[in-house]
Formats: sequence, structure tokens, C-alpha cells
Amino acid sequence: MRATYGSPSRPPCARAGEEAAPHVKARLVELFDITVIGGGPTGLFALFYAGMRGAKAKVIDILPELGGQLYALYPEKYIYDMPGYPAVLAQTLVDACVEQAMQWPHAVCLEERVTSIARLEDGYLKITTDRQEHWTKTLILCTGIGAFSPRKLPASSAAAFEGKGLYYYARSFDDFAGKRVVIVGGGDSAVDYALALAPKAADVTIVHRSAFRAHSHTVEQMRNSTIAIRHPDFEVTAVHGNGKVEAVTYANRKTKEQITQECDALLCALGFVSDLGELEQWGIEVEARGVVVDTVTMQTSVEGIYAAGDIIHHAGKLKLIACGTSEAAIAVNQAMAYISPKNKLQPAHSSNLTLPITKKLNLEAE
Repeated sequence: MRATYGSPSRPPCARAGEEAAPHVKARLVELFDITVIGGGPTGLFALFYAGMRGAKAKVIDILPELGGQLYALYPEKYIYDMPGYPAVLAQTLVDACVEQAMQWPHAVCLEERVTSIARLEDGYLKITTDRQEHWTKTLILCTGIGAFSPRKLPASSAAAFEGKGLYYYARSFDDFAGKRVVIVGGGDSAVDYALALAPKAADVTIVHRSAFRAHSHTVEQMRNSTIAIRHPDFEVTAVHGNGKVEAVTYANRKTKEQITQECDALLCALGFVSDLGELEQWGIEVEARGVVVDTVTMQTSVEGIYAAGDIIHHAGKLKLIACGTSEAAIAVNQAMAYISPKNKLQPAHSSNLTLPITKKLNLEAE
């Protein structure tokens, strides 16, 4: 059964397995060993590893459920580059990550936006959100690309149709069943959306102005499908309709050819604009593409604050979930050594441990 955090029946800040009130005064001064900001796969793996190391841990996320971008943007898309999974739905991966992390009674604080991070007189960290304060010995940033918003379609008439047939991401592919869909974009998301919607939609057209940036294999799949491709040099210049999307006009920048095509849905996958500005206000060094870390320890420019996943930047960085989980494990182990030099930096192998989930597995084997 899927674990849901932050649903109407569950307080937004609670321990796994508890009904904890989010505004009890004792919560404001409770000290944690490790606090993770960001509840996506990287943050969830940090929680799992914190549990393995016996740390008292907490996660804070602005979203109403755990899962990060996988939950919020593309729960029905397949992911193909996770070890051990030839193909796995994003939401299925999130559910597995939640089950793995929540073997321990970690505190879960959802729908909270971090507004400041400050050092207390005793050396601990105070995290202030729009709901309350959190105190922690160490902090691990796993916020992905930071606060993000979709890059908007530049056509002047587009804004009027947002929520009325114009979408910037597709959480449920069933919403497009039987519809005439135009997709704008040429990256992995655009091509993946086109391939996923082709069997469900009445028809699918993809419009892009330059070379496709998606994986060559999926681009080839698209070219061999029923998807209509308007590329290169085509851009959507106008959206038409009476209270909802009914047609789009796209033009060829070179030939000036203009085509107006009837459609029921316009799905724009133009990427996201991220904002890491608040991190700099907290004293954390940021480069153009992310947080600067020591690649050996994952520590940021601030002592006791670590980072993992897509939020970090260095010369060899790969923005893959698999890499983020490795960085999270390094960050947790370094955080434990920072908390106390008596803590071993190198943990025991999980196969040599008895974890909370072991009991469940033994019961299932009986």
C-alpha cells in the first residue's frame, strides 16, 4: 500500500507512523542529527542512509507529498537508467524510495518553504520555514534545481489559455486520451511525452525549432511512429480558442510558412527556470549551475551543510538519480563523522545488518 504524506488525513509535519501536530512547542526545540531539505529520490536515499547510520533525521519539502519532480511533474513517465530496473514508472520508483527511507520513524515536514538558515550560538543550525523552526546538527541540501518554474511559451496569446488546455507538464496521461495534442519542445521530456501520448491521444504533433536534444534512440522511435513532426525552424506563434485551446498557429522562421492546426491540448515542454538565489543569502557558495561542494565530502562552503543531487555543480557532475544517491550516501557518512569523530566514516555493508524491513521480508517468506 502506498505511503502518502501530507494528505488531508495526515498532518503536514509528522513522524512516519505517528500523528504529530506541526505546531507543538516541543517540536520547535527538538534537535535532529541530520535534516534533509528536499524529498525527491536523492533526499529519500539520504534519509535511508541516515537511518542505517542510526541518525535522528528529518525531511522538509515544499510539496504536499514526497517524491520531488518525479511526483510533481511526470509520475507516469518511465525511467530507464536506474540500476536494477530496466524500466520503472516514476511514481513506482518514488513509492519504493519512500518505503525504503521510512523504515525508521523519520520526521516528515511537507508543504514548508525554507526561508532562512542560521547558525545558533551552540554551533547547531536553525532552519526557519514559513511554518516553524527546525534545529539540526547537520543539513543536507537535496533540492534538485531549486525553486523552479516552467519556461513559458513566448506566444503573446498563450498566458490566457493556461489551465484551459495549455499545459506545462503532464501528471496524468489519461487527461489527454482521445484528444488532438500539439507538443512544443525538443528535449527528452517533449519526445517522451509524444511517445507516451501517441497510443492514447487521437493524434500527436510535435513542434520544434532546432535539432532534437533528446536521446537518439527515442528520437528514432518517434520518427518511426505516427507522430507528426514539424521540425526544424517551426515555432508556435499564436494560440486560439474561445475560453479553451481550440487551435494553434506555428510558423517556419526561414520560409515564413504558417500553419494553423486544430487541437484540444497544447503541451509545452520547454524546460524549467531555476532559482538558487536564496542559497547565496544563507552564505552558501553558488556558481551559475549549482552549489559548490567539496567533491570528496559533499560539504558546501558552510561547515556542517552538505549537498547532493542535481543541486550541486562541479566539473564531472552527472545529473542522474543514480549519481545523486551516491552523493547522498557520502554526505550522510561525512555528516555523521562531523557530528562525532567517534562515528566511523565507512559504514557496514547493509547485507551484514538487520534493518527494520527485515522483519517484513521474513514474514513474507513464511
